[in-house]
Amino acid sequence: MATTTVKATYSLDPGTVLRLEEIARSWGVSKSEALRRAIRAAASGEAPASGGPLDALDALQQAAALTPASARAWAADARSERRAPRAQAGKCSR
Repeated sequence: MATTTVKATYSLDPGTVLRLEEIARSWGVSKSEALRRAIRAAASGEAPASGGPLDALDALQQAAALTPASARAWAADARSERRAPRAQAGKCSR
């Protein structure tokens, strides 16, 4: 079934056009499709899925489910390992 489209003209500043082009390129879609996704996401209150590196980082951080306390503990462990003498640097406390 064919999708009905409506041609429309909008004025965008050069910075917005550049961002739109970058987003479309990173998502591997047309500028029109990037706009459609962004508008649908804004209307539903969600962020559009891009599958880009920042989204991957966000997903990894959420999957880790670190609490502030466990994040501080991890940072303290990493800091102590970096400061350890070379003979102990290869040993991990975990």
